[in-house]
Amino acid sequence: MTGLRGLPASRCQGKDARCVPLRNAAQTSGIMRRRVLRGSAGVAVFAFFLGCLWVAGSPPGSKAVEPRSASLPAGTLVYLRLETAVSSKTSHLHDPVVARVVREVPCPAGIAIPLGGVVKGHIERLIPSPSPAERARVLLWFTDFEISGQPSLKIHAHLSEVENARESVLPDGSIQGVLASELPLTYLENAVAKLGKSNAGLGEKAQKTQAKILGKSDTSIDYPKGTDLAIVLDQPLEVGGVSSSAVPEQLSASVATPVDQLLAGAPQRASGKDGKPGDPLNLVVIGNAQEIRRVFQEAEWSEAVQATGKTVWETVRAVAGDRGYGAAPVSQLYLFGRAEDLAFEKMLNTFARRHHLRLWRSPVTTQEGREIWLGAATHDSGLDVRPGVVSHAIDPDLDAERAKVGADLVVTGLVAAERLVTRPDPLQEGLTATGAPWKTDGRLLVLELKAQ
Repeated sequence: MTGLRGLPASRCQGKDARCVPLRNAAQTSGIMRRRVLRGSAGVAVFAFFLGCLWVAGSPPGSKAVEPRSASLPAGTLVYLRLETAVSSKTSHLHDPVVARVVREVPCPAGIAIPLGGVVKGHIERLIPSPSPAERARVLLWFTDFEISGQPSLKIHAHLSEVENARESVLPDGSIQGVLASELPLTYLENAVAKLGKSNAGLGEKAQKTQAKILGKSDTSIDYPKGTDLAIVLDQPLEVGGVSSSAVPEQLSASVATPVDQLLAGAPQRASGKDGKPGDPLNLVVIGNAQEIRRVFQEAEWSEAVQATGKTVWETVRAVAGDRGYGAAPVSQLYLFGRAEDLAFEKMLNTFARRHHLRLWRSPVTTQEGREIWLGAATHDSGLDVRPGVVSHAIDPDLDAERAKVGADLVVTGLVAAERLVTRPDPLQEGLTATGAPWKTDGRLLVLELKAQ
């Protein structure tokens, strides 16, 4: 049995993302952290279909809300993007918080929660860090759901994840800040402070130099507008209507045929300069460089800059201060005999975690002459430091990152069509160049951009 877009029904939460009921709020954060939600079981499938019921009505044939109701079960994930900034330094208790839905939430009848739905709430708890040895805490409380064309809904949900945040989310949904002792920059600050005790003049000069070059450690919780997060429904949510998806899951023959021909002979993985296998290919993008740059810019991704003395130094500063650097250079991988033509990434407030991808223009075009690009997307989930290895660790579930890229581009309104396709003899598991495991269902997500 399959759900929307050919996914198992227990997983049909927006193009590969999961919609699995959770047992209770206390388990949710830990499960999210361990990525257990990416599995599915018969019980979850059965629970999904029991929870996601619908009444009679005509099949969804347009984006308008259909006259049928749906019930989303407790445990359903809803992906949001902040419309208001949240800060432990500048926000106040009970300040309003607004976020917008950035992934459709499907059920068998269609789309239960469409893109653009608005979730409203407030800051329920705000504890600034009184000292470097104490953690800041923020609790966001979401209470209202607004879907166009429907009455406002009351929701019971808790925060489960802030994407790419250095902070952690506790089982009750509270955001827990970092300690100064957990920041690499603190070690340098402590060393400079010790130097000041032995040589006041030299220590003062070193402190000023260090602060000017690397900045000062900051343990506050600061999430700007545009921060991606996810909430989990603690109780079922009844919605008054369903709609069709914003983007059709269908490619024209003029696109599908050349894509199939390309994938029949293209490599399955990019490679390092030394020829060692690199990231598996999991994306196909139809459009030119200008159209690609525009859609990623609208999706709030940054184009990676070239590695220069200045940009490498900015990377060092970001690592030392545990800060984000969204335009940081990426290591080069090769396809069609050359390094990537374009690279994009999305960070928040730590260099350790980021979404990123590389794109190569292929020698094949559609029947209308549009360019076809192959891409490899992975999610850096931390730092991998082992004997002989200093690198990013990646989330082994490549399909989750494929879904993230697709969802972010679709929400821009610049995607004309999309479809998951299977190539001959697809790879489904392997190791990265540094020995870390990865897994995938072997499909590639084809994204046809709107022509400009």
